[in-house]
Parts: sequence; structure tokens; C-alpha cells
Amino acid sequence: MLELPTDLPADLAPLAWLIGVWEGTGVIDYPVGDERLQGEFTHRVSFSHDGGPFLNYAATATFTGDDHAVSVPLVAESGFWRLSRPATDADAGPGLLPPLGDAAARDVDDVEALRAASGGFPLEVSIAHADGMLELYLGEINGPRIDIGTDAVVRAAGAKDYAGASRMYGLVDGHLLWAWDIAALGTPLRSHASARLARV
Repeated sequence: MLELPTDLPADLAPLAWLIGVWEGTGVIDYPVGDERLQGEFTHRVSFSHDGGPFLNYAATATFTGDDHAVSVPLVAESGFWRLSRPATDADAGPGLLPPLGDAAARDVDDVEALRAASGGFPLEVSIAHADGMLELYLGEINGPRIDIGTDAVVRAAGAKDYAGASRMYGLVDGHLLWAWDIAALGTPLRSHASARLARV
């Protein structure tokens, strides 16, 4: 049974089903030149909140290969998930700047005003990878389904070629299923990895 926290800011209501720690396994299948990288991995994803209008996100994965004899840590990532809405004078930032106006508690009507014609809510996801990659995803959360694609990718000077990505998440029979398509290492956007995770 899915239990939702009752102390969430209104902006997190559409994202509440993500909160918790999820673990499971997935598969990688991606061509690099004349090679095809394939195998299984274990995956751990955490969504948490600290009272702000966003979710904290962290994920790690370990490649286990085809026969589980190989165990290689894969890049870790962390970031923030939030509904996309214009900043107001009641919001802090940029940087450490305090709000310029009085903070007014947002309510369900404020969140409903963000709903798109499709029935979903616009979503912004910022993710930093341990290998020097930064991604800004834009997309939509519509009930138990999330579709996001990169709006911007920033790479450190020594990072590998990575041009963009899209991700899909869904809650199916109490499991978090996701699929990740990437354009990297000279290969155009295509399926890269997918996983099935259970709440722990």
C-alpha cells in the first residue's frame, strides 16, 4: 500500500508517490562503435524532501555484467525535482538571497493553476553526475507517469561525449519502472537502460 506524507508543501503533491528509497535491477544495452555494451546492473534511487517545494534525488548503480561475476560501480547522480512555475518575490534566490516579499503559503488552487491541457503538471529536473555532467530536464508528470527530456547538458572539459537524453518513469503494480534513452559517444538518441525498482 502506498502511504503519502501529510506534511508536504502543496507543490509536491503530484510528486508525492516518488518519495522513498527504491531498489532493484535493470539492463543496459547500448552500441558504442562496433561494440555493444550489454549487461545487468543493480540500482538504488532515493527521493526525499526537507520542507522545500522540491524533492531531493540521489541514485547509484553497479554494473554486474551478464554473469554477475563482474561488479563495477557506475556513475552516481544527485539533483532536484520540482514543478515548473515562475519564481516570485516570495521565493529565495538566486544564490543565498532571501525572498524580497512576504512568503504566502501555496495551496492546492495554486498547484491546480499549473495543470496543463494534457492533465499533467510541468516538471523541471536538474541532475549532476559524478563524472562531470550536468543535465536540466523538462517534461511532465501526469499521475503515475513522468516523461522528461534534456533541455540542456553541460559537460566538464574531460567528460565523455554526451549530447542529450530522455527518461520515462512510471508506477506500475507498486514498482517504479524507468527507461533512459541517451545520445552519447557518437550514437544518436536511442534506448540505453531500463530498470524495475521496489520500495524498500
